[in-house]
Amino acid sequence: MTIITRRFCCLLLGLAIWFAPVPIGLAPQAWHLFAIFAAVIFAVIIGAMPIVLASVLGLVASILSGTLQPEEAYAGFSNGLILLIGAAFLVGRGVVNSGLGHRLAYLLVRRFGSSSLGLAYSMVATDALIAPAFASNTARAGVLYPVVYALAESNHSYPDEDSRKRVGAYLMMTSMAGLSLSSGLWLTAMGANPIGVALAAEYGVIIDFGSWFLAASVPTIIALVVIPWMLYRVYPPDLKATPHAPVEARAKLEEMGPLSAKERITLVTFVAMIAGWAFGPMLGVDNASVALAGLAVLMLGGVFTLEDLRKSGDALETVVWFAILYTMSTELNRLGFMSYVGDLMAGGLEGLAWPALYVSLVLTYVAIHYLFVSQTAHMMALFGVFLSIAIPQVPAPLIAMMLLLATNFFSVMTPQGASTNVLFAGSGYITSREIYKYGGLVTVVNLLIYLFIGTPWILFVLS
Repeated sequence: MTIITRRFCCLLLGLAIWFAPVPIGLAPQAWHLFAIFAAVIFAVIIGAMPIVLASVLGLVASILSGTLQPEEAYAGFSNGLILLIGAAFLVGRGVVNSGLGHRLAYLLVRRFGSSSLGLAYSMVATDALIAPAFASNTARAGVLYPVVYALAESNHSYPDEDSRKRVGAYLMMTSMAGLSLSSGLWLTAMGANPIGVALAAEYGVIIDFGSWFLAASVPTIIALVVIPWMLYRVYPPDLKATPHAPVEARAKLEEMGPLSAKERITLVTFVAMIAGWAFGPMLGVDNASVALAGLAVLMLGGVFTLEDLRKSGDALETVVWFAILYTMSTELNRLGFMSYVGDLMAGGLEGLAWPALYVSLVLTYVAIHYLFVSQTAHMMALFGVFLSIAIPQVPAPLIAMMLLLATNFFSVMTPQGASTNVLFAGSGYITSREIYKYGGLVTVVNLLIYLFIGTPWILFVLS
């Protein structure tokens, strides 16, 4: 299929939905915005155009058609989350520029570098261990991304080249998948988790830090072990065994010598940013301001220059497409489209025996995330709807905990499925089409692990 044919198919899909009868109970504005959103996502999935081009065309269509007012359509560009992503992207480049990223990479290679799989497990384990200190999983992605990027480059794997598959693509995909799991391991590892716990309490389900970890621990730890290995098999790095890498890393560290002045500036700034992200919610400090402050310090210290900023087109592209898709998803939710779909799909499940109802609700909840950019927006729109349908039959602690865990583990299914994905998706190591393919596969495997292992475990520990 040629690129022109693919683009024509996207246009036909959008027009077919637009001119189809508006479902009863749904506003025409919501239906028309869905037509545009569906065409944009379909264009990315079939490779009709890059995600940034598809998003910009969707934004233009939504404004020129009168579906969204300009102030509504541009709202995402003023969102603090979008600024955080852009700043974290640039800080990550600064960590690499200073040499600190490569030093960290060499330290990891020296300890775990005998195989690409070992490197992947070291990143996933690091993420899981630091997760409880981060209420923002996006901020945690900002910590991990520069280390993964430096690890790839230190193994001669570079973005937007054939060498990306040497090891960088695998490490980026695995780290992104790992973030979706570590965010569900701890109550405090993702901002939506405490909100979900508060909503669950309204239905009589009480979950605290300890009970959350206990319920999440077994299925999540199993998934953290399985997913890097599974990706190693289906999305393998070209570079697998690296028996000489630890020796080479040790030599590189000796060659680098003690920390340079720029490395010291970067290290202090990086630690301060981590502390700001970890304790910011308690102190009332905005995460985006922490990232921007860190970027300013790196620029003052000469670690990240204006020339580097001019060359960071991928950061701008990432901010643009994510801001647009975030806005469109948020507007679909505001206009009632998401709750309409949730009510429609969940309402058709009434009358089933509770095990069938439970599985069907979880599957539906996960599948609907293809329409969402924000995990929090997804949960706020549908969590209560699904609980109200399930609780008369399904054990309340089971369905509540499973939906909360799903809010985390389904985030890797699309490039825009979570703000944490954006850094990795924009790295140049993995394509949007690969994320749809392998992120979807990871989500299916996660779903099987949580349903078949997590369900009896949650019933056992929370009953």
